[in-house]
This record gives sequence, structure tokens and C-alpha cells, in this order.
Amino acid sequence: MLTIDLDALNPLEKQIHEQMIRQSKTMPTIRINQAAAACHCSVSKISKFVKKLGFSNYKQYLDFLYGKDIKPIDGSNELNRVRSFIQTFDTAMTDELLSLIDSHDKIALFGYGPSLLCARYFEYRFRNCSDKTFMAVSDEITLNNMVDRSTLLLIITETGRFRSFQEVYTAAKQKGGRVVIIAEEYNTKLFNQCDKIFWLSPAPQPEHLKPYEKSRTLFFIFFEEIIQRLLQRRYA
Repeated sequence: MLTIDLDALNPLEKQIHEQMIRQSKTMPTIRINQAAAACHCSVSKISKFVKKLGFSNYKQYLDFLYGKDIKPIDGSNELNRVRSFIQTFDTAMTDELLSLIDSHDKIALFGYGPSLLCARYFEYRFRNCSDKTFMAVSDEITLNNMVDRSTLLLIITETGRFRSFQEVYTAAKQKGGRVVIIAEEYNTKLFNQCDKIFWLSPAPQPEHLKPYEKSRTLFFIFFEEIIQRLLQRRYA
């Protein structure tokens, strides 16, 4: 995507652009230091001008200046992954999780690291669209004290490889709670750590990323669908 906005330029920047057009008519190419010298400004100023105009970098601006095709900046794997997730979104999964939420009075949201931060956000969102008790819990002791037969424990995890949920699951089952894991990446070791698993994506994120470095984008899309359904009920 590219948006070129000449109106965003101030008078000095418009003069730079006009000077660059003149230079391009007599020079086969213009290095950025040559551009700075011709426009009587710094290289940094040229770089800022190019980005303010709407280009990703100086080379892309030069392609535009000389009438060449602008090579698109490669989209990130994350964009492709999210696009694929949306295109193949399984509404049956949201229906099933919504049914589980409906059948419990208390919903505990739990995770480690960035997933816990997501849980806290979802607590806020759910509390504003439902009369049920939603609580993001940050430690096992508090979780163990609150879980009972009316509790649905939703464990949010990107890979399930940062830390085992086995002890959390065992403690919750002893209290009669139901435990569901919402995970992005397929991990067979999670099978014995919950009653039910929702796998969000068949496409893992890059292997070189550590669990805390991976995005949680799909969680937000998935839970937002459930939140929107709850809001529809409220205002129906």
C-alpha cells in the first residue's frame, strides 16, 4: 500500500521535491548525498522528506521520480497468517466456546507472560458485555482459591511450551472446574492439561521467535467474535 501526499509537505519540502525533479532530468541517478547537496540540506532531511511524502525509503522515491515501477514492500508473514485465519475462520468454534461460557457462572482467564496481559484485556471486554463474573488471574494460588464447580477456566497460550499447565489443571479438576485451553500453535503435550482445546491456527509463527516474542493477534480476533455476539444479545 502506498499513499503519496504532496499536500503534507511544507514549502521547503516542496522546493526539495521540485529540485529533485529538475535533477532527475539531467542525471541518470541521484545518490542521497548528491540529493542533499543539490537541495542544500542534510541527508537526514532528505530521508524525512521522502517518508513524509509517503514512500518507505529513498530508493522507492527514486523509482517514482524516474517513472519506474515501484516494487512493493514484501508483506510480513504475520499479515499473511492473519489473512489466512480470517478467510478460514470457523464460527463453530466461537459457537462452542460461547455455549461453554453460557453454562458457567464464573469464567477465569489465565495465562503466562504476554498471554496474561491479553487475559486482563479480555476480562475488561467481557465484563462490559456480560453479567457473568469474568476474572483474569495472575497466579496459581489465587486461581486455586476461586475455582469451584461453577467455574470455567480459560487458559490462553501461544505455544503451550513456556510452562506446563498440568498443576493448574489438576488443581482445578479437584475443585470441580472445567478447563479449556485456547492455543494458537499445535502442541500434543497440551492434551493431558485440559478438558478441551481450541486450536486457532494450523500455521505456526516463525520458529526462531521465542514464545514471548510471538504475536497474540489471533486471540483478539477470536475472542472479539464472542464479545460481539454477547453485545448483540444485550442490545437485541
